[in-house]
Amino acid sequence: MGTKKEVYETAALFDEKEIDKGAIEKAVAMILKAAGEDTEREGLLRTPIRVAEMYGELLAGYREDPYVLLNDAIFEENYDEMVLVRDIEFYSMCEHHMLPFIGRAHVAYIPSGRVIGLSKIPRIVDMFSRRLQVQERMTGQIADLLCQMLEPQGVAVVLEGLHMCSMMRGVKKHDARMTTSKMVGSFRDNNATRQEFLDSISRGAAPLTI
Repeated sequence: MGTKKEVYETAALFDEKEIDKGAIEKAVAMILKAAGEDTEREGLLRTPIRVAEMYGELLAGYREDPYVLLNDAIFEENYDEMVLVRDIEFYSMCEHHMLPFIGRAHVAYIPSGRVIGLSKIPRIVDMFSRRLQVQERMTGQIADLLCQMLEPQGVAVVLEGLHMCSMMRGVKKHDARMTTSKMVGSFRDNNATRQEFLDSISRGAAPLTI
């Protein structure tokens, strides 16, 4: 299970600070010129501004406080069966090439006296996806935060992703997808519980496509 410090590791980079859109605009203009483009032509005149605005949105997860996000949505409840939210779509950016990866997340936990509001699980996925990421880390961050906030009997997270860095460049494999998982507590220790979760997320699952 990750520590609070690990969950905040990347968020601390932008603590109480907005994204520097001016610096991004200058950098994008430099990239366009370096690629041989004419930054004065009509189609590119506002491109640096648009890209800076886009990064402000796509990387908004750095500036979200997970404890503020969740504290008003945790409730005492005597329920001890699996809670599962599946097929949560996500959009993120690979930190190695700054190309998108998209996919869906399946998140489950078994409460131990506390439950979380239904809408907050997709919000957790969004918060961690809107950063420069690797899928493995994102999977662990989602699981670790739920463990810290709920102290449940167990947490299970599975992410399925399609990565533009392997589809558009490099090996150029359009249909290759990546699956990552993290099992904690009863999902790791109990084969029947883990299998129930895996069966639930595979039942009726649609193909992951772009």
